[in-house]
Amino acid sequence: MPRPRRLVLPSVPLHVIQRGNNRLPCFICRSDYLVYLDMLRACAYDCGCTLHAYVLMTNHTHLLFSPDDEHGASVLMRHLGQRYVQYFNRRHTRTGTLGEGRFRSCLVLDERYFLACQRYIELNPVRARMVDKPEHYPWSSYRINAFGLDSPLIKPHPAYLSLHHEAASRHAAYRQLCGDALPDQLLAEIRDASNGNRPLGIAEASGTAPDEALEQFPKTGL
Repeated sequence: MPRPRRLVLPSVPLHVIQRGNNRLPCFICRSDYLVYLDMLRACAYDCGCTLHAYVLMTNHTHLLFSPDDEHGASVLMRHLGQRYVQYFNRRHTRTGTLGEGRFRSCLVLDERYFLACQRYIELNPVRARMVDKPEHYPWSSYRINAFGLDSPLIKPHPAYLSLHHEAASRHAAYRQLCGDALPDQLLAEIRDASNGNRPLGIAEASGTAPDEALEQFPKTGL
C-alpha cells in the first residue's frame, strides 16, 4: 500500500511528531536535550523554518513550525535526525537508527487550531503525569510562550500574538488558556490529524468534508 502523501504549504504551520524507534528513549541525559535543542535551532534556521513551539519527551518530540517552502519540513527533519543520531550514538556507544522512520505531521489551517495545537504540545508533560504544571518541565517552549523566557529558538506566530498587543498581558492570557485542559474531542482531532498526516481546520475553512477539501490543495512527495 502506498504511503499517504504529506500536505505542506509554505508559511502554514505544521505540527510534527518524531518517535523513537520501537518507542525507545531518544534522550537519556541532560546533555542530550541541550544538544538536540542547539541542533534544532541551527537546522531550523538553515532550512527556513520558523519554530513556534516544541516539547522533548523521553521517547518522542513534538514541533510546531512554519516552513518557508514545501520542502523545508522534510529537509529540516532529515538534517536534524542525521546530526542528532550521530551525536547520540557516539555519546551512548551505540549504533543504528534512532527515529522510527518517517515523521508524522498535520497542517494547521486556522488560528483556533493553532493555539490548541500549541497548547497540546506544551501540555504534553502534564497529560503524561510527568509534572503537575507545564512550567515545571524544562524541555518545552511553555516558559517561553507563557512567561516570556528569552530564547533564540522561538518566534511567535500571529495567532499567538493576537492574544494581546502587550507582552505581559499576552503571556497572562496564554497561561489562562493553558490552565484549562483541552476538550477530549479536540485532543482526538489533533491526534487523528497528526497520526494520519491530515490537516487541522480544513473542514471548517472549506465547508466540505476533510477528504474532499484535501483535494483543493497541492500535495508534495515528502
